[in-house]
Amino acid sequence: MTQATPRATVVIYSGGMDSYTVLHRALREGLNVTALSFDYGQRHARELEVAARVCAELGVPHQVVDIRAIHGLIDNSALTDASRDMPEGDYGEENLAATVVPNRNMILLSLAIAKAVNVGAERVDYGAHGGDHVLYPDCRPAFVEAMNAVAAIANFSPVEIHAPYLRASKAEILADGLAMGLDYAKTWTCYRGEALACGRCGSCRERLAAFTANGQTDPLEYAVDAPRPDLARGGV
Repeated sequence: MTQATPRATVVIYSGGMDSYTVLHRALREGLNVTALSFDYGQRHARELEVAARVCAELGVPHQVVDIRAIHGLIDNSALTDASRDMPEGDYGEENLAATVVPNRNMILLSLAIAKAVNVGAERVDYGAHGGDHVLYPDCRPAFVEAMNAVAAIANFSPVEIHAPYLRASKAEILADGLAMGLDYAKTWTCYRGEALACGRCGSCRERLAAFTANGQTDPLEYAVDAPRPDLARGGV
């Protein structure tokens, strides 16, 4: 009896919490996974080093795509322009709009779809989630649905855009990953990309709030003066 070939997917893997969880979900589905990371000139490029280490440990094929040539097209953001102040505080349109990178997910998804067609994968997975809806239009359900429709007709081989946490919160994503036994010390979230996580940028604050909500202590190393609500709440 001929054994069926496992389905394949391309996971857009930044090295952060969400895509780390998405990556492991795909592996647990028994899919042939190819991980794709992008260097677009982000200040927190340290995430790419984390992604490479995880993929090496898992034996997952991993490609880092250098698209820094387009940096001048998308540099009107605190994430891609180191001369701009990185806003601090919780996610909200008022204080973190400066972190929006123009058209980022459309660009990354387009390239990931091309990779999927090239390697015969039926799916592209990415970590858009409900917590980003307030700020990032390219993480909202309407965007994912539209990209899914385009991915179905853009090539001879249709590709599905799969965003398993599209309506989930960061805390719910973390809960799912903890249930899988994942080690989130192997992720990078801080937008500053320094030696230690700052604990103050919106990305760090959302991460720490998720650990606090789950009654856990974040295993990532933070700067000495970083606010740590996960410790104040007595995480275990």
